[in-house]
Amino acid sequence: MGVRSGYWEHVRASGFRLPDDRPLDDLTAELVQMLGDPDPRVRDGIARPVLLTWLGDGVYDELLTGFGDGVAEGLYTGLGEDGTDTVFRRAGSAMLLTEAVLRDQTARVLHSDAIFRWGDRAASWFVRERDLRGYVDGHGWAHAVAHGADLLAALARSEHFEKLELTVLLDVMADRLLTPSGFHFRNGEDDRLAFAVMTVLHRNLLDVDVLEPWVERLAAALVPPHVGDDEPRPEWPTPVAGNTGSFLRALHLQLALGVVGQQTPRDVALFGTPPQVRADLLLVLLRVLRASRPGLFSAPSR
Repeated sequence: MGVRSGYWEHVRASGFRLPDDRPLDDLTAELVQMLGDPDPRVRDGIARPVLLTWLGDGVYDELLTGFGDGVAEGLYTGLGEDGTDTVFRRAGSAMLLTEAVLRDQTARVLHSDAIFRWGDRAASWFVRERDLRGYVDGHGWAHAVAHGADLLAALARSEHFEKLELTVLLDVMADRLLTPSGFHFRNGEDDRLAFAVMTVLHRNLLDVDVLEPWVERLAAALVPPHVGDDEPRPEWPTPVAGNTGSFLRALHLQLALGVVGQQTPRDVALFGTPPQVRADLLLVLLRVLRASRPGLFSAPSR
C-alpha cells in the first residue's frame, strides 16, 4: 500500500486525530485522491473513515462550501467510461458529497447557492454515469447508482430544497432508470433509489398531481414492444424494463410500510409518519404494476 498508507495508518491508530505536521488542504487533497484508489484497503479502509470522521467532528465546518465544491469535481473524473477504475473516484465523491450535505443539516453553514450547485453537479453526473457495477471482483464496491441515490436522498432532506428542486430530483431518478443500459440491478440499487424517493415524499411538498404523471412515465418502460406474428420476440424484460419494474415494486413496498429508519430528532419529524400522499400514490402504483403483468397481478375478482 506504499509509504503514504503508512502515514495514514498512523492517523487511524491515533483515533483519526487531525495531524499537525501538514496543512489541512494538503491532507484533504491526498485523501480525496485516495477515494479513487482501486485498492479497497486504501479507499475504504483509510480515506473514507478519515474523511467521514473529520466531517462529523466539524473539521470542515468553516470550509464546507469549498470542501464540497472540490469533492464534486470528482464526479466528472473519467465520466463516460465503463468498466474502468475511474468509477471508484466518482462513486466515492458522491458518497463524500452526501455526507457534506448531511453535515449542513447539523452545522447550518451553507448558503443555498452551494447546495443548488452541488445538486446540479450531482444530477448531471448521475444521469450520465455509464459504469453501473455494484461489487467489482478484486476491487470491492463501486456502487455508483446506490451512492448517487443516497446523494439525491440527502439533497431531498435539505431545507434549501423546496417543491421545484424536489420535482427535479424525481425527474433525475426517472432519467437514470430510463437511460438505456445493459446492466441489471442486483445489489439493492432499486431499494436505494426507492428510499431516495421516499425521502422526497416525506417532505410533503408534492401532491399526487405531480407524482402520478411521474409514475406513468416510468410505467411506460414496462410495456413490451409490439411485434408481428412472424417476427422474433426480443428478450424481455430489457435491463431498463427490469430495473424500472423492480424499482416501482420497491417503492410500493416502502410506501406500504410508510416510515423509514430514524436517528435524529429531525429524522423523527421528517420520517415519523407516512407521507401525506401515501394512500393515493399506493393506488397509482398498484394500477401500473397490475397493468405491467396482467397475468400475474390481475385485479381481484368481485
